[in-house]
Amino acid sequence: MIKFALGMIDTHSHIYDEAYREDFEAMIARAREAGVERLVMPGIDSSSHTAMVACADALPDFAYPAIGLHPTEVKENYRQEMQFVYDHLGDRPWVAIGEIGMDLYWSREFLEQQKEVFCEQLTIAHEQDLPVIIHARDAHEEIFECIKRVAKPLRGTFHAFTGSYETYLRIKAAGDFKIGIGGVVTFKNAHIATALERIPLEDILMETDAPYLTPVPHRGQRNESAYVRFVAEKIASVKGLDFETVDDVTTKNAEKLFPFYKKLS
Repeated sequence: MIKFALGMIDTHSHIYDEAYREDFEAMIARAREAGVERLVMPGIDSSSHTAMVACADALPDFAYPAIGLHPTEVKENYRQEMQFVYDHLGDRPWVAIGEIGMDLYWSREFLEQQKEVFCEQLTIAHEQDLPVIIHARDAHEEIFECIKRVAKPLRGTFHAFTGSYETYLRIKAAGDFKIGIGGVVTFKNAHIATALERIPLEDILMETDAPYLTPVPHRGQRNESAYVRFVAEKIASVKGLDFETVDDVTTKNAEKLFPFYKKLS
């Protein structure tokens, strides 16, 4: 059995989700026991903000919050939601602007509004000198269009990457970006495993997207940050590396990208 080293960073975890209401403390304990040392909590919208901040305050030096408006929450009230982001930018030292991006899988109804909000938040990230956490689902062309339109130096991660090696190359050409690899890489016949063989470990971050996208062997169940170890195992297997190397390099990648901070006094 592999003995997991301390230091893993889950760069995308919604531990503030209601899915953990009944066993929150036990879920956190399992994450720590698995070797998760820190995690990043992406923002979604105003309705989940209070719960996310409460988690950050309850777990100093472990759970780090970001702020942003998720593309699937861009609806009729999107200007109100964007004002919420502006109003809370100065509340604390956020580690990223995110989860932002575009999602055309569910609907194209608010396509233009999604573009507007995404470009606006890319600009915020540049002005705040923060990385971005990008959600891109059935919208890569639109994502690249917005990044080109903003035309400012950007850094961040493309969350839940499942694309081709060619898409990875376009991402690298668009800015100082990493790619987030999560549970999908463990699925049978997952195409990302093929691309992963050619993607340098120095450009990879590990994530879970908990409570979603649960990796094998727990697929079909609720995901949690402890399961990031299965992502690490799969990356190691695909790339012919040992677990410790994957742990060490991806942790250093996350530390370089996200401005992790100590609890404010």
